[in-house]
Amino acid sequence: MSINFDQVIERNGTASVKFDGRAGYFGTADVTPLWVADMDFAAPPEVTAALAARAAHPVYGYTLYPDSAYQAVIDWLQQRHGWAVERDWIVMCPGVVPTLYAAVQAFAQQGEGVIVQPPVYFPFFSAVDDCGRRLIENPLKLDGTQYRFDFDHFEQCAADGAKLLLLCSPHNPVGRVWQRAELVQLLAIARRYEVVVLSDEIHADLVYPGSQHTPLALLAGDSDQVLTAVAPSKTFNIPGLGLSCLIAPDADLRHAVESVFARLHVSASNPFSLVAFEAAYHSGAPWLDALMAYLNTTHDAVVAYCAEHLPGIRAIPAQGTYLVWLDCRELGMTDAQLKAFFVQDAQVGMNPGSVFGTGGSGFMRLNLASPRALILAALARIQSALNARQAAACLPTQCGQDSPTR
Repeated sequence: MSINFDQVIERNGTASVKFDGRAGYFGTADVTPLWVADMDFAAPPEVTAALAARAAHPVYGYTLYPDSAYQAVIDWLQQRHGWAVERDWIVMCPGVVPTLYAAVQAFAQQGEGVIVQPPVYFPFFSAVDDCGRRLIENPLKLDGTQYRFDFDHFEQCAADGAKLLLLCSPHNPVGRVWQRAELVQLLAIARRYEVVVLSDEIHADLVYPGSQHTPLALLAGDSDQVLTAVAPSKTFNIPGLGLSCLIAPDADLRHAVESVFARLHVSASNPFSLVAFEAAYHSGAPWLDALMAYLNTTHDAVVAYCAEHLPGIRAIPAQGTYLVWLDCRELGMTDAQLKAFFVQDAQVGMNPGSVFGTGGSGFMRLNLASPRALILAALARIQSALNARQAAACLPTQCGQDSPTR
């Protein structure tokens, strides 16, 4: 499929959080927005056509979940991930983040423990805190250029009375695609301590060559308590439409989450969300393949550029997602100084690593999903800002020049 991912699409004035929310977040709109995790690429043309066709019908009433929508996600998971899902296992939900909140309420009572593995997507923390549950952190370990689970500590956390693990797979922001053996070991510990696992697999389709996503549920046995959250939102750049699936073979687990949504009278049956959901899963594969080829080239260019031109900034190579985790600790700045440097000096707006919790201080999260020329231009501004900073800090005697007082 020939898709022009280099096309710059004007998003200002569309009520975009990423663009129109810049001034509120960064204190200025004069930054290249590489923060919020949506893409600056047009959605698959089949999605746009499906939405236009539905909009052409002038009645936008209450909407059922059609059989075809269930079949679209079933076929997708079978074809892309080798996972045979039955319709009865699927619960349509109003997004993955609401599902995190619902799962916390369903499987942990007030004051009971929920495990998260920072640095991680910040709603994992708020889902626990806002619901009055006890946050138990099992930080990831950075081993060279790759993050790993700390299994010994995870077992301690599970033994501490934890009821639920919120797993991010693939991981946002560090870009890990967990290997099968890692997931098997994680499951064994969760099984031993009867910990429910909600696996957020919203980035499952965004995996680079050399890595393969394994749905956690494929490894689960009859005694494992595993639920999986999936969505077309990140894959096909339709996050504003807010429709996801919770998949759980165990009826008791499934009904526990359904009951939370029922008490809130929350429905995900927006007519536009449904047609986009179905069209994306049914027809979006060629577009996704083209996207991943483009993102892979951009990813490699960013990693190489950081290594060659940005001293003090190390890009952690991602195995999945369209996010790159930048290790800026060698710059010797505080988190506040880092944010000011990138915003004021380089005019690049990224997510500070500190918002992702323990282990995030000194890092920044860069969103790759923009036309490559814009990404490279942002990196060039960071390079210029670093050069200017070095020049300003370089006294004449330190630069090998004669002191003007001599």
